[in-house]
Amino acid sequence: MFSPLQSQENKEYTQSVGRFNFLNPGVEVEFPTGKTTTFSAGLGIGYGSSYPDLDTSTKSGWIYVVAPFLDVQHKWFYNFLKREANGNNTNFNSANFVSARMLVRGESMSDNIERTSSYDYAIGPTWGIQRNYGILHLLLDVGPIYYFDAKGNGNFFPIMVQLNLGLNLWKQKGSR
Repeated sequence: MFSPLQSQENKEYTQSVGRFNFLNPGVEVEFPTGKTTTFSAGLGIGYGSSYPDLDTSTKSGWIYVVAPFLDVQHKWFYNFLKREANGNNTNFNSANFVSARMLVRGESMSDNIERTSSYDYAIGPTWGIQRNYGILHLLLDVGPIYYFDAKGNGNFFPIMVQLNLGLNLWKQKGSR
């Protein structure tokens, strides 16, 4: 005989989701890798700043880079049960998570700096929240990163912030 708690623990929470994000315009696909884990990959054109050791210019003030990006993340969601118990939505993988994230930026389309290389990379752990409000999607995550370029320049940065607003285009119940 199963108790309600045991049956919830065996439940598949994660779903396959397709999204369009508009803060850093792009498309994202998130798919289950387990009962409470997902892998997401996003492609788009993003706005960001330079990394301190990957900028050869001496500019100060507002610094920007607009470049194509690939953003991959493996998320471990940890509060599906608590959200359900409180009557909160878990649809479209709405929960808190920790993750391993890697961001790759390509050649600048527009910038006001001199990058040391056309490509740069950032990798690190994050903590975040992901919510949906109807078809609207919100993601916020923060964490330290190690950034580097194709020439071997790099360093640690204490906090990288990601904020995504977008539309959930489709979902499909996950299966392992």
